[in-house]
Amino acid sequence: MIPFEKTWPYDIIMKDVYVPSCPFCSSENVLIPLRVREIEEIQHGKKKLLVFPCCHNKVTVLDMDHDYMLTDQSLRKLRH
Repeated sequence: MIPFEKTWPYDIIMKDVYVPSCPFCSSENVLIPLRVREIEEIQHGKKKLLVFPCCHNKVTVLDMDHDYMLTDQSLRKLRH
């Protein structure tokens, strides 16, 4: 089972990859340094170090589907 807390949504707009908000600093509509062609490579097992340009925090992207990226660390705060 995929750990939901290690996923983050993304969107592709005109061949640019955006996240609706940064999981670290909460900046909105962040253009991330990831090319559309890299998504297929990640889906086939290649890992990608992703540095968010807004706050320079880093995660390793382990896998991606059409809506979410799976990373090596928790990005969501769990509410009890």
